[in-house]
Amino acid sequence: MTLLALMIKPHTGIRLAEVGEVLGLLGGLAMLLGGMTPFMKRAGQMLGGLGLTIGFILLIVATHWGHFH
Repeated sequence: MTLLALMIKPHTGIRLAEVGEVLGLLGGLAMLLGGMTPFMKRAGQMLGGLGLTIGFILLIVATHWGHFH
């Protein structure tokens, strides 16, 4: 993780945070739509959970190592 910390600049941290926020938004929408329709229940919740997980991991990396405050 030391190499990752050295390579992330403030601008890259902002981009990582933006991508994480968009993935979180799409994941939340997929979970919402997946819960409302019986056809997409499992797939929507799986994709939504995956999108939220990846999105928030990117936000954590951007906040901790990317100088995104």
